[in-house]
Amino acid sequence: MGEWSDYFEDFPEENQANYVGERFDPAGAARLRAEEARRLQVVIDSRAMQKKMFDMAAAAKKEAAERAQQSQPQADQ
Repeated sequence: MGEWSDYFEDFPEENQANYVGERFDPAGAARLRAEEARRLQVVIDSRAMQKKMFDMAAAAKKEAAERAQQSQPQADQ
């Protein structure tokens, strides 16, 4: 017996991934999967950008605290 993918190539109407709702629409199902993949990529990219921004803000805050600490002893003299 062959692979399931071979069976679904011969009988695409049997593959539930080819349905949109209860309607057989392989092209529509492919568009929905592509749209979901794009949406997921946007989420991944947004999270990566947000992490980068938080890291940059933390580094800037640390740098500002170090500068303030360095300038404090000079003000006391």
